Amino acid sequence: MAPALLLVPAALVSFVLAFGTGVEFVRFTSLRPLLGGVPESGPDVRQGWLAALQDPSILASLAWDLGLLLLFMGQHSLMATETVKAWSSRYFGVLQRSLYVTCTALALQLVMRYWESIPRGPVLWEARAEPWATWVPLLCFVLHIISWLLIFSILLVFDYAELMGLKQVYYHILGLGEPLALKSPRALRLFSHLRHPVCVELLTVLWVVPTLGTDRLLLALLLTLYLGLAHGLDQHDLRYLRAQLQRKLHLLSRPQDGEAE
Repeated sequence: MAPALLLVPAALVSFVLAFGTGVEFVRFTSLRPLLGGVPESGPDVRQGWLAALQDPSILASLAWDLGLLLLFMGQHSLMATETVKAWSSRYFGVLQRSLYVTCTALALQLVMRYWESIPRGPVLWEARAEPWATWVPLLCFVLHIISWLLIFSILLVFDYAELMGLKQVYYHILGLGEPLALKSPRALRLFSHLRHPVCVELLTVLWVVPTLGTDRLLLALLLTLYLGLAHGLDQHDLRYLRAQLQRKLHLLSRPQDGEAE
């Protein structure tokens, strides 16, 4: 039992790292651009698109940011392949999912900590004149809050403990086997089609900002392409999702024991 119990701290450390990275990702994608965490240069010192493409400092920053994004996307995709999953399962056993979550969190931490903003670069749009300078950031802030609430709700529907690797360790210790083996064929089909269940909400977070600068445009474009390539829902998956959501809402709305007289 001792080796099995050692799995619990490892899974918990992975979960805490992933949860903290998720909180930091909210700050990186929403709070910083909406609350002005990165000072932006005025339009009088910003360069146009043609001049920016000839500026070595801007090109160097874009190349650096591009490299960080490619590192994250490469890790996230490579470790999701069947070959790597089989290898990691062979050497890490039930901690395979925790390993994937940990590596993803570390790759995302590298992106956020070493991301280079480009305040002198051109912007695709910017809300500077009133009343847009007041109302556009407020509208973006509300949409971001709604998007993150929907993201957290969808993650709960998709079994957050299993996504983070905790459920696998719990089932292993109790001798219940692999959680995926207990899921219905409809659920397995959905998981094979949908690697990112929060695609629309993340796109809202990426694009709905009062100022879309050069580095933010790079971030939004690449992640949009990545999410689009990994998103493959069909009508069967949508029907299954709707049925699962209705079932969980019914369970939440059902009166608890002792409440109904």
